[in-house]
Amino acid sequence: MLSRTASLLYWMSRYVERAENTARILDVAYRMSLLTKDSDLQDQEWFAPLNITGTLFPFSGRHSLVCAKEVLHFLALDADNPSSIYNCARQARENARTVRGTITSEMWEVLNATWLEMQNMDEDRMYAKGISSFFEWVKERSHLFRGVTFGTIRRDEAFQFARLGTYMERADNTARILDVKYHVLLPSVTDVGGAVDYYQWSAVLRSVSAFESYRKVYRDTVTPLKIAELLILRDDIPRSLRFCMRDVADILRTVENRISLEATRQAGEIHASLQFGRITDVFDYGLHEYLTRFLLSTDRLGAEINSSFFAPQLKPADEP
Repeated sequence: MLSRTASLLYWMSRYVERAENTARILDVAYRMSLLTKDSDLQDQEWFAPLNITGTLFPFSGRHSLVCAKEVLHFLALDADNPSSIYNCARQARENARTVRGTITSEMWEVLNATWLEMQNMDEDRMYAKGISSFFEWVKERSHLFRGVTFGTIRRDEAFQFARLGTYMERADNTARILDVKYHVLLPSVTDVGGAVDYYQWSAVLRSVSAFESYRKVYRDTVTPLKIAELLILRDDIPRSLRFCMRDVADILRTVENRISLEATRQAGEIHASLQFGRITDVFDYGLHEYLTRFLLSTDRLGAEINSSFFAPQLKPADEP
């Protein structure tokens, strides 16, 4: 497969997954803000989506006030924000258009229809539709695209690179959601174990569609340690770090070439640390520090994937 085609497929799936995750994060922030009566605390909670998505700095450069209206516009509909849902839908569609001969017609139709509807979306329509309803629509379009992909595309390298983009993006977002809740979102140590803490941790589970899974696995009170174990070390939770990195490692072994051995090794190393890790060791090391290290390792892996497949620097034939 041409490296450009592989790159477009990889980023097409990353943009679809990023749009869905942004919608999940904003929906939880919006629902949590409805529970908060104090207006100052309500506005403070809107820092969390910006921290999770890593867009606090560009947001601050254009807005003087962090509040629901400004954050919702910036992360959902702002055409000048490269990470907004609007731009993710546009980029996914553009990538798909370029590789229309590689993907199925059903995949193209889903992304094209999503972009056409997104173009007609503005703040008035979003509020008229209902904020949570808009986010549900974004998630449903992502689910539809993933379902059509799995149901129609041939199991070749195109399929593998599309999956690779999905799981790399998903792992990154799950780690960020966990880190921001643990390190940023809690307003005061006096709230630990209280109602606010419970609802915030429950919101983390709902943001990754894992609340029901938590109840089935633990049948217990929602606690930070068990949530972290579920979303980091469990291999049967589709959005856990271990689940995502297992699939990333498997995919890289499937599409391996002679210059991608380092990418395969890095993915295997990350997965092995999750497979044999213990949650008590994670908390002894420090959850924030652990997640920061994980994000750094996946950033390095992403760079290695890029240099191995999308911008390969081939060695001369006479070199080993």
